[in-house]
Amino acid sequence: MVRNLILTGGIGHPFADASAALAEILAAERIVSTITDDIEQGLADLGGFDMVTVYALRWRMLIGEKYSPHRDQWAFSLSDAGRQALAGFVDRGGGLVALHTAMVCFDDWPDWRRLLGAQWIWGRSAHPPFGPIEATPTEIAHPITAGTVPFALKDEVYGDLEMEPGVEPLIMGDAGAGSWPLVWARSVGRGRVFVDLLGHDRASLEQPTHRELICRGARWAAGGR
Repeated sequence: MVRNLILTGGIGHPFADASAALAEILAAERIVSTITDDIEQGLADLGGFDMVTVYALRWRMLIGEKYSPHRDQWAFSLSDAGRQALAGFVDRGGGLVALHTAMVCFDDWPDWRRLLGAQWIWGRSAHPPFGPIEATPTEIAHPITAGTVPFALKDEVYGDLEMEPGVEPLIMGDAGAGSWPLVWARSVGRGRVFVDLLGHDRASLEQPTHRELICRGARWAAGGR
């Protein structure tokens, strides 16, 4: 059994419902999840977990008046203790799964990009409106995508991210405005990191091919522990 901590919460996405769906999907793989939207409290004690999943939209919200009504509840800067806990967890061999909006989180923490291999840059990064996406595996051989065929779903695809050198996309996504990396996997320290930029809602998570990719990615990430 793998013990997984899901860190969630934020605006513009049905995180409560989608996080519950994610936990159900992973439970079929004997991955038992604890869900919390209290990120600091969740990271305060990682001793009982094998894997951390960040499925949240938590950042400082410094730019954009449209975020004003949400700042008091959801604006967030990860503490030094939280940063050290999460980075240390991965460096020591813990698994990290980053879904969808995780790329936007922790915008004032440079090492978040080191962990994930990419990060959203305000003023440059963007995504087309929620809608149809064509997802296509690349030629890179990896157990997460072995045998995967192209598939379609409705979601958001994030583009123009700040990418770390050496990131090799396993899946590319096209929403009609160019092709951008969707899925990749990498080792950090003794740990493993699986990044999946899809996952706007329950329907995306439960699309059969995407669901299988999530399960494979989580199993691979947990394999570092």
